[in-house]
Amino acid sequence: MTEQFDLIVLGTGAAGAIPAFACRAKGWRVAIVDDQPFGGTCANRGCDPKKVLVGAEEVVSWERRMRGYGTAGTSSIDWSSLMAFKRSFTDPVPAAREAGFRKEGIDTLHGQARFVAEDRLAVGERELVARHVVIATGASPRTLGIPGEAHVVTSTEFMELDELPRRIVFIGAGYVSLEFSHLAHQAGSRVTVLGRGAPLPLFEESLVERLLEHSREIGIDVRLDHSVSSVEKASGEAPFRVHVGHGDEMQIVDADLVVHGAGRVPNSANLDAPRGRVELDHHGAIRVNEFLQSVSNPRVYAAGDVASVPGAMPLTPVAGHEGTVIATNLVQGNSVRPDLRGTPSVVFTVPALASVGVTEKVARAKGIDVRVATGDTTQWFMNRRVREPVGMFKTIVDAQTDLVLGAHLLGANVEEVINLFGMAIRFEIPAAELKKMLYSYPTASSNMSYML
Repeated sequence: MTEQFDLIVLGTGAAGAIPAFACRAKGWRVAIVDDQPFGGTCANRGCDPKKVLVGAEEVVSWERRMRGYGTAGTSSIDWSSLMAFKRSFTDPVPAAREAGFRKEGIDTLHGQARFVAEDRLAVGERELVARHVVIATGASPRTLGIPGEAHVVTSTEFMELDELPRRIVFIGAGYVSLEFSHLAHQAGSRVTVLGRGAPLPLFEESLVERLLEHSREIGIDVRLDHSVSSVEKASGEAPFRVHVGHGDEMQIVDADLVVHGAGRVPNSANLDAPRGRVELDHHGAIRVNEFLQSVSNPRVYAAGDVASVPGAMPLTPVAGHEGTVIATNLVQGNSVRPDLRGTPSVVFTVPALASVGVTEKVARAKGIDVRVATGDTTQWFMNRRVREPVGMFKTIVDAQTDLVLGAHLLGANVEEVINLFGMAIRFEIPAAELKKMLYSYPTASSNMSYML
């Protein structure tokens, strides 16, 4: 027996939930499928729980900086109670999200969905026929392809640790590794980060270099251009030995835990995409047109990390925006395109690194006449008042139009200030107008005029 649906959605995060609810509100028969706990990566095992953990790190870091300058005593991260607090956010999510779908009359299915034809999907023993399909299955850690890979845990497993090991090695030097290396260090672990190539390539290079320098200054062993060749299960004091490099250049790092932070790939491998006539790019992302519709099967749309969208970053707000675009195009016909201008991105280390728009290098490569301002903010009031020893900014403004093209911030409260620069980019607010703004003071955002 087959079941008929107007829409089948694969994935229960923001990119999938938005079109599911929107189409159901129009009277469509809708099913939603997930082989992971309902709610998606962000709410269960991504940005939300990560920020809860980072919150404790921020408190401890702040207290340690202020010790002798207004605070006394000591503070430390109690890992077990922090994990319990984190679980108070994540544990209710799957049941609550599934109940929300069912309340609206959306059929919920658990399991791996795969195409059996261009209009049919199988989920276990059930075969579903779809007028439309939305694929929003996200991404997962890429295969490292090294001996001993089975000994490496993912960021999901790291965020479920009941105890924090003494020695931790992070493979890769991107968002995941840098954020969790700062957290683990503040929690008392000895941390090594092994990166290969330029870290955080979408961020302004000088600010990335300062963040890495600071990471080393506080005691994190950051090694770039160090390729992990294998992970060996050891029998001595250290459970694992991480082999870095080859031959005479090989180094060995002992570890109690090895964490994968070396990038993610689209979750498309188990979809049986060819049977659904769904074309993938060489990264495994679904090739879509300007309306986020599959270029090869018009009944299929894709959003979030599984979709190949030019300029899209793997961020929850991007996935949600793309889900909204798809919802409109399903209900009204293809009429809306994603608008990703002014999308900020933040690395939640302490302090945070934030970026929006283009780097100076990219702007000049495009031949744009730019006005660039850069500086050290460590002596600015908002950094000094919390004794934050790290602070930089760089802004890129079109010299002809006076429009902000990019902003890159490192230091106290930058994760909030970057949103104002993003708003300026998205809504084309000239730098001169931003400088006229009467900001509340003293606040981090009141520094915007000095950054322009």
